[in-house]
Amino acid sequence: MPTESELVQRARQGDEGAFAALVEQNQSRIFNLALRMTGNPDDAAELAQEALINAWKGLSKFQGGSSFATWLYRLTSNACIDFLRREKRRSGLSMTVSLDEDEEERQVELPDLRYSPEVEAERRELRAAIREGLETLSEEHRKVLVLRELDGLSYAQIGQILGLEEGTVKSRIARARVALRKYLVSTGNFSPPPSSTS
Repeated sequence: MPTESELVQRARQGDEGAFAALVEQNQSRIFNLALRMTGNPDDAAELAQEALINAWKGLSKFQGGSSFATWLYRLTSNACIDFLRREKRRSGLSMTVSLDEDEEERQVELPDLRYSPEVEAERRELRAAIREGLETLSEEHRKVLVLRELDGLSYAQIGQILGLEEGTVKSRIARARVALRKYLVSTGNFSPPPSSTS
């Protein structure tokens, strides 16, 4: 069975079968990324398709500095970010956003739909607040936070996808979390921890 780099080489020479094999290896992964970023299967399918078309058109520009899968992941991420920036009324995102470096301790969690209509209404309100909060972030902060919180990527993976040093990724995520926390606190959707008095 040919390796990924052999398939890429053949695809670059116009071999559609080789490109189809690359698509087959990666399509569920990029669809899942798009679904987590958009929260809508139809949008996710369309954006995954867009990323694959961009990959086929841009194969000549692929330098092989990273794996084809990582490059395709980056194309998908960019397509989703562009879509989310254009889309003002987004479908609901189902996510948990950790707002502190110590992710186990404090998280904004979206309540389960199985409970009361009041809880469901609160859940929708919180999701809307998180989406609005993400829109208030700069593009660079939003992108790293989405990759970290929606897709659960490591700092190293995010750095590879975005072409950043791991330290830069960490500092951007930290600043993005602070900005999102401030937004959620200011809109009454997230209570800061009680200050300890000594």
